[in-house]
Amino acid sequence: MNFSLLVLLCAAATSAFPVSEKDGIDEKYEELAQKYLEDFYDLKMGSGPVSRKKSLSPFSEKLQQMQKFFGLKVTGKLNEETVEMMQKPRCGVQDIGAYATVQKDIAWKKKNLTYRILNFTPDMSQVDTEKAIQKAFKVWSDVTPLKFKRIYDKESDIEVSFARGDHHDNSPFDGPDGLLAHAFQPGAGIGGDAHFDDDELFTKNNRPYNLFLVAAHEFGHSLGLSHSNDPGALMYPTYSYTHPNEFQLPQDDINAIQYLYGKSTNPNAPTGPSTPRVCDPNIVYDAVTTLRGEMFFFEERFVMRKRREDPEAELLFIQTLWPFLPTNINSAYENPYTEDVLVFKGTKYWAFSGFDMIKGYPKNIRTFGFPTNVKSIDAAVHVESLERTYFFVGDKYWSYNEDTKRMDQDSPKLVEVEFPGISGTINAALYYRDRLYIFVGNTQYEYDIPTKRITRVMKSNSWLGC
Repeated sequence: MNFSLLVLLCAAATSAFPVSEKDGIDEKYEELAQKYLEDFYDLKMGSGPVSRKKSLSPFSEKLQQMQKFFGLKVTGKLNEETVEMMQKPRCGVQDIGAYATVQKDIAWKKKNLTYRILNFTPDMSQVDTEKAIQKAFKVWSDVTPLKFKRIYDKESDIEVSFARGDHHDNSPFDGPDGLLAHAFQPGAGIGGDAHFDDDELFTKNNRPYNLFLVAAHEFGHSLGLSHSNDPGALMYPTYSYTHPNEFQLPQDDINAIQYLYGKSTNPNAPTGPSTPRVCDPNIVYDAVTTLRGEMFFFEERFVMRKRREDPEAELLFIQTLWPFLPTNINSAYENPYTEDVLVFKGTKYWAFSGFDMIKGYPKNIRTFGFPTNVKSIDAAVHVESLERTYFFVGDKYWSYNEDTKRMDQDSPKLVEVEFPGISGTINAALYYRDRLYIFVGNTQYEYDIPTKRITRVMKSNSWLGC
């Protein structure tokens, strides 16, 4: 049987590359792009050199295919946005379809599979490595009838090993920050096996590569899954960090694995989160904040980042930008005096300078002066014209003086009295150009504080180019 090697390629992500307006894309990026399309989009070596003169050249056609897969603007031309995507950590299997699986007749024919750990990485303790691998298999057994049993003394269905360089499977590793791991489709012999590059630093935390996350992705390949173009899916080509304790297998991956093996017999089998669409008219944000001229819209485990110069927002995992933050936060705001961002969940809050967590956090919201019956904050916003920060909790709000570090004595007040026309739970708030924006469900109210009037009613995502 011929097996397709599924390789997790993680070249280090870089910032935007310099582009000369006169000369266009530097030649070295053309070479990078041609190699990328050869590896991942089946651009043939004999297709000829890169040429932007022929709009329908094989290179342009494959580039369009790549741009469409990643949701980029489809131009068939090499540009900054496309090269940035090519430089992100990613998996080496070719990118095909919304999510792709092997044919059912190539999937494992049995539901009870065995695995064996042949050796261990020096980066982690043996116990932590075993736990990470066991947890990675459990990701898939939780949503299917599959069962995984570790064996020690004979060949297993899925052999797990750590290796460096050429390890005799015709796909040598390439040292640090290159290929992270690879795995083979189901089958006899090497089929299903997963190999991890021991030149990488694997950990149980967020830096640099979490073994559980890499292993869960690879075992998806071992079971027959290919890649998804859903950026929130575990089987998306690029590596992204999510805290293992908060990880939930996304619905896109659940649908794919259940297509091959069916649903779990457990009546309490989990359903997974879905990836939000930036322009979904029904989207409800958990929090909204500014940060040094940019806007950030939080939704479950994602954040939508809106830069002034970009017409569209960028969808990212929260923990890609702030690895120590939890998901499903309650509120956030920017302190204009310090330019720090404060993020709240439950009775805890975190403070960040840019994307770096400030030492000494998280802290308890009691430090603001909240009574013990306040268990979480629905929305927070600093109103510069009043030099106050408003905290919304249920049908009330507190007014906080950032200068004296004290709540105003008349706090809390009723929202319906001070903000007539606003009803329902306030999910988020934003202050921008002397206007207060209050988010209730999928609706946004532009509010003029001096006159206590609603001046406009908009969809919540109107800031995002929708």
